[in-house]
Amino acid sequence: MPKIEVNEKLFFSLLKEKYDYDTLEKKLTCAKAELDEKPDMSMAENERVIKIELNDTNRPDLWSTNGVARQLRLHDGLKTIDYMSLMSNKGNGDYEGRVINVDPALKDIRPYMVAFMIAGKAIDDPMLKDIIQTQEKLCWNFGRKRKSISMGVYRIDQVKFPAEYKAVDPDKTSFVPLACDAPMTCRQILTEHPKGKDFGWIIQDLPKFPLLTDATGEVLSMAPVINSATLGAVQVGDKDLMVELTGDNIENLLLSANIVACDFADQGYKIKPILVKHPYDTGLGKDILAPFYFQPQTKAQIKNINKLLGSDFTADQIQKALERMGNTVSISGEEVTLSPAPYRNDFLHEVDIIEDVMIGSDLETFKPAKPNDFTIGRLLPITLLSRKAKTLMVGLGYQEMIFNYVGSKKDFIDNMLIDGSKVIEIANPMSENYQFVRSDILSSLLRAESKSANAIFPHKICEIGKVAYLCDEENTGTRTRQVLGFMTSGAGSNFNNAASEVSALLYFLDHKYEVAESDDPRFIPGRQAAVLANGKKIGVFGEIHPQVLENWNITVPAVGGEIDLEEI
Repeated sequence: MPKIEVNEKLFFSLLKEKYDYDTLEKKLTCAKAELDEKPDMSMAENERVIKIELNDTNRPDLWSTNGVARQLRLHDGLKTIDYMSLMSNKGNGDYEGRVINVDPALKDIRPYMVAFMIAGKAIDDPMLKDIIQTQEKLCWNFGRKRKSISMGVYRIDQVKFPAEYKAVDPDKTSFVPLACDAPMTCRQILTEHPKGKDFGWIIQDLPKFPLLTDATGEVLSMAPVINSATLGAVQVGDKDLMVELTGDNIENLLLSANIVACDFADQGYKIKPILVKHPYDTGLGKDILAPFYFQPQTKAQIKNINKLLGSDFTADQIQKALERMGNTVSISGEEVTLSPAPYRNDFLHEVDIIEDVMIGSDLETFKPAKPNDFTIGRLLPITLLSRKAKTLMVGLGYQEMIFNYVGSKKDFIDNMLIDGSKVIEIANPMSENYQFVRSDILSSLLRAESKSANAIFPHKICEIGKVAYLCDEENTGTRTRQVLGFMTSGAGSNFNNAASEVSALLYFLDHKYEVAESDDPRFIPGRQAAVLANGKKIGVFGEIHPQVLENWNITVPAVGGEIDLEEI
C-alpha cells in the first residue's frame, strides 16, 4: 500500500488545527489511512516528517499531504475552495494563448498529453518536496512505473508557446538532461543516465521517442524518462510553473491533472488551463483543456444504503455524510444522485456510494452487534478431495512439493516445448523471472528435479496446487484450476509405472476413467495417454520427452502427469 511522508508544519497548517497524534490516528480513518511513524520530536517543527500509510489504492488523490489534509478538513465539516471552478469546462476556460501541438506520429507511441499552469506565489521547500512526492506516487503506483502516466514540471516564464509534443529520431536528437552539463542523444540517455536506466525500458523499442519542446526548439523533456536541465529544473523560489502529463489513457491523465491542480489550489495558487491540440480523437475530443471535469454521475437507492449498512439514515443524513467526503449530492424521493469531486473517479457502482456514506457518517456511528445466526464452517469439497488425493500420493511413495505460481518464459514455455498461446503473461513484471503464471504443474516439478541430481534415485515428487490459463469461455478471459501433478525420475521410470499409479489413484478416489491417445508435446509420442472421465479429458500422463529433459539438464528418464481435480 502507498506510504507518504508529510511535513508536520505544512500538514497542520492545511488542517487549520494541530492535533496530538492519538487524535490524528483516529481522524485518519476517514482517509482510509493510518499513522505509520511519528516524527522525531528532537527536530525543528518545519523539519519534522509524519509518515502515513494509505490502506486503499483506488483514491490516488490521498497520496499527498494536501490530499489527506483535504479529506480530514471535509470530514470535520470545514469549508474548502470550490474545486469545480478550477475546471476548464466549468468556467475556467481561458488559456491565453498557451497551446501545445501534438505530432500525429505519436498516436502509436505515447499518444496523449494534458497540461495546466500554476501561478501566484513562489514555491517553498516543503511544497517542492510534496510536488516531487506526489509526482512519484502518481506515476509509480497509479501510472505503473511511468508506463501509463508520467508527469513533468517546468518554469513556464521561459517557455515560448506554442509548444510541440513530437516524435523524434533518438539517434539524431540531443539535449542536456537534468543533472548533467553536456548534451546527450536520446538513445544515449537510456544507457548512460541514471533515469534512463530506470525508465528507458518504456520507450527503448519504439521507432521514435516522444519529445516536448517550446516554440524556439528548446527541449523541456523526453517523456517519460527525464526533463531537460534548462527548462525542467524547478527550484525553491520559482513562481509560475507548467505541469504536463503524458500517457496512454486520457481519463487517467485528466484525473491525475485534476488531483495535482486541486493540491496546488489548496496551497493558494491560481490554476490556469493550457490547451493541448491532438490531431486524433482522444475519446474526450481532440482539443483537451485541463483541468477538465469528466466524471459521470452515480446513483443509489436510500433503501439499499440502509439495508447494506444496517442503518435507518434519513435523506438529509445521507446527503451530509456524502458531502463530508467531498461529493456533490442531490436526492429526489428515494434516489441519490452523486457527482464526485474533480479529483475522484472511484465510483463504479451503488456500493461505492454506500461505502462513502459509511465513512462520512463516522465509523463510530455504527454500534457493534452480535451475530443473530449460528453457523458452522466447513471445508470446500475440492479441499477435501485434494487432501484425500494428497494422502493417496504419499501412500504411493511420493513426496509433496510446494512451488511458486509465477516464473519465466523459459521455464513455463520454452523448456516445455509448448506454444504458450494459453499461458498468462503479467503486464508489468518486476523481472523476467516472474513474468508468466504457470499453466501446468509439470514444469514446476521439472525445475525441482533439475536441482536434485545428487539425491539418491528414484525421485518421486508431486504437488496439488493452482494453475491458470487463458480461456475465452470465462468472463475474465482466464480460468484457474486445482490440479494434481506428479513425476517419477530414475532408471526404471516408464509408461507402465505411471499407468498403474494413475489407476490406483483414481480407484481409491472412487472414479471411473478411460484412456485415449494423446499428442501432448511434453511427452514422448506413443508413450503418453489422455485420461478421460465421462468422455471429457481430465488429465494426461506419460514418459517425459527427451528434449524437455535436456532443456532442464535432467540426465535420467522420467514419467509424469497431471489430473484436474476439479473435473472429478
